[in-house]
Amino acid sequence: MPDPNIGRLLSKRYQLQELIGTGAMGRVYRAKDVLLGGVPVAVKFLALSIQNEKMRLQERFETEAKTCALLGQKSIHIVRVMDYGLDDKNTPFYVMEYLQGESLSNIIRLQNLSVPRFLSMARQICLGLQCAHDGILVDGHIYPIIHRDIKPSNMLVIQDASFGELVKVLDFGIAKLLQSDGNVTNYYLGTLAYSSPEQMEGKELDNRSDIYSLGVMMFEMLTGKMPLVPTTSSFGAWYKVHRHQEPIAFAEAAPALQLPKALEDLVKNCLAKAPSDRPQNISEILEILSDIEHHFHTRLSLPQTDAVADVMMAKSEPESQTKGNSQISGASSEIPAIYSWPKNKPIADIVFPQPIRTNAGVAPSLWVMLPQEEIQKRLVCKRYNQFLFITVPHPMALWITVLYNRQHGAKWLPYYLDLKTNLGQEIANLMGQTGSYRLLFFAREFPGSCSHMLVSTIAPAQCQKLLEWVNSSRVMVSSAEPQMSKTLLKREYEKIKPMILAKLEGMNTNS
Repeated sequence: MPDPNIGRLLSKRYQLQELIGTGAMGRVYRAKDVLLGGVPVAVKFLALSIQNEKMRLQERFETEAKTCALLGQKSIHIVRVMDYGLDDKNTPFYVMEYLQGESLSNIIRLQNLSVPRFLSMARQICLGLQCAHDGILVDGHIYPIIHRDIKPSNMLVIQDASFGELVKVLDFGIAKLLQSDGNVTNYYLGTLAYSSPEQMEGKELDNRSDIYSLGVMMFEMLTGKMPLVPTTSSFGAWYKVHRHQEPIAFAEAAPALQLPKALEDLVKNCLAKAPSDRPQNISEILEILSDIEHHFHTRLSLPQTDAVADVMMAKSEPESQTKGNSQISGASSEIPAIYSWPKNKPIADIVFPQPIRTNAGVAPSLWVMLPQEEIQKRLVCKRYNQFLFITVPHPMALWITVLYNRQHGAKWLPYYLDLKTNLGQEIANLMGQTGSYRLLFFAREFPGSCSHMLVSTIAPAQCQKLLEWVNSSRVMVSSAEPQMSKTLLKREYEKIKPMILAKLEGMNTNS
């Protein structure tokens, strides 16, 4: 039987086109805004009807709709409500931004989330919840909003051109609105598997009820399983486990899963039976997640290979060959002089990357300006490279190049690659694909053209890491300015410099 709503025109502007979702809260249709030239929108009809337009419920609906609209403007992690109204049957509806994405419930069902991806998603969800719990100013009053139905199917994951993988929370305020309807006050509203004990008891709820539901969802995101499993699917069985049963241990739910202890503790604390034993607000959870992200990523940022393997020996460049040869690239058909110092770059001791065209195609390169005397000291050297990577608060790689010989020591050439930019992604991709990069030297005294060229080879393990980092950075969301990630990487850089230098000094070499 065809859906009678297809083709309906709401408020003389929203034409319903296709049913795209159903649930306990209502039905969702894709529609077009005919007043804006057919712009796609999503229309959600709520599962209640206002029989008397002068009832307090209508006022309540308008307040909730205003609040949800303001929430979407305040936080990018909450779906934006653009309009609301009543249809000819007095059924309230919301008009929301139309987003093409995937439900978090589908993602969990089809694949295991990596810890970095989980942390990114959890942080985004918490930012949306924090915005709602802090409250919205409507008509001179602050209205804190408790979601009351936190679960994976109410989280939409979309691929955004600017932000990468973006998570948005759906259906704020709707559960409370439904509970205000005199026709349904005797019924439980929510989702049994994710409801807090106090929610199932019908008590007045605060933000800590959402935190319990968040704990259930985080456990499921990490393990693919529920932390509590009743004997039957009845209300009474679910109430019993939420009120009295201890959650399954992570080791039992996912024996192979390796999690930071702080993350396990966070999820367990969110699942505490008593609200007073849980984190008291989302800010506490965000702080813990931030600490976990920092420690987790800085610990895993180094490629899991011995750094000695990443020291590339100059196999065809003994000192006798390099003294009179200004081109030490091993590619004799390439003439460094064809590369000119960019006019928009200062004449100063700086380093920057740039893709260049060679006989073999496009290649990555690192352009270096130094005094002529300093360049001459480094023409006979061992080349070492290492890459550090951090995902939060902004995806960033630190590209470390070291030129070393015994007589003159080490020359450090670090560069920060922003992996949310086109240039950063292109350079990292090229290095991962080609397994090497060219070092183009420009003398400060003669800055017009390249004076010397060296080649630095990248270990296969690091090439693989670079490609993985580019792919993951495309879907990651930046939560702060890139400078914050640079600061964190610089700390790690200073920690490993003595270790790198010790390995270089320990090599049996005269260069």
